[in-house]
Amino acid sequence: MAIGAQNAFVLSQGVRREYHWPIAGLCSLIDTVLIAAGISGMGVLISQSTLMLPLINWAGGAFLLWYGALALRSALRSETLKVSTRQFSSLGAALLTTLALSLLNPHVYLDTVVLLGSIGGRYAEQDRVWFGAGAALFSFIWFFSLSLGARWLAPLFRRPISWRILDGLVCIMMWTLAALLLSGNLSAQ
Repeated sequence: MAIGAQNAFVLSQGVRREYHWPIAGLCSLIDTVLIAAGISGMGVLISQSTLMLPLINWAGGAFLLWYGALALRSALRSETLKVSTRQFSSLGAALLTTLALSLLNPHVYLDTVVLLGSIGGRYAEQDRVWFGAGAALFSFIWFFSLSLGARWLAPLFRRPISWRILDGLVCIMMWTLAALLLSGNLSAQ
């Protein structure tokens, strides 16, 4: 399991202990809906569309560039960060950010709708339901384990330099993913 934008966000919120359970739940719910859409046939339609796949990649690339810039700005700050520091003003703001990171991230669609949808689509209808249920269950296990496991990293992140390093790595990861998405779009034209 690769640590992408959505997973990095869940991990960082888990370390902060800031709305980490609702965020993990929302990510799992989004995955479940997208897995269901994928195994019901949408994955094949998107992967064969000459319009949808590039559109998803362009929008996702732009979003990942923006999110990486925010992480870079945070890494360059001279302020000290504490685990108890709240980043969001409310649960609603945290969940809106989770929605944006999930639904504007093309990797979420590629992994759930396209990849799992195309694999699940090979099974008979009843088996497809079991395949989707298993994938959705794993999603819940993954996000809640990631959120819970972050607790053991919390002592490390009491040091400001750790936050700066994490934010720097998140920036590099987001910009790398954006470059791969956008370069794939450019070479496909």
